[in-house]
Amino acid sequence: MDARLDLFGSPNATGVLKHFVSAGKVISDSTLPAATQELVKIRASQINGCGFCTDMHTKEAARAGETAVRLNLVAAWREATVFTDAERAALELAEQGTRIADAAGGVTDEAWANAAKHYDEEQLAALVSLIALINAFNRLNVIVRQPAGDYRPGQFG
Repeated sequence: MDARLDLFGSPNATGVLKHFVSAGKVISDSTLPAATQELVKIRASQINGCGFCTDMHTKEAARAGETAVRLNLVAAWREATVFTDAERAALELAEQGTRIADAAGGVTDEAWANAAKHYDEEQLAALVSLIALINAFNRLNVIVRQPAGDYRPGQFG
């Protein structure tokens, strides 16, 4: 299957994507743990049905040393024993932030308070920004039907 549109060949889209990538670099350089960042990107991408981003971030997480067991259990994180309480809080915030239209009021006070128990203000800012950014990437890729499966770790830097 081919993508409906070559985002990387469009000057307008490329300009936007450069800003997204730049924002992602700021987040990745934050004190929010790298493993948590990848788990959040994977979970949001799963929820949004973005095969391209799910492919990319599972491969990048594996390249960074994430275990196959944890990667295979991201979608079932509530039942899995392999995630820390902090990671669970981040995954809950990611799910609620991704499914923002599903609940009146968006993210619950409980989910926010739980995340705030584990992350300081700068980490929370990075986490919220990451959730917004991966959702934007997911939407771009889903809309153009960006195919999944061929991503090579390190492909984009």
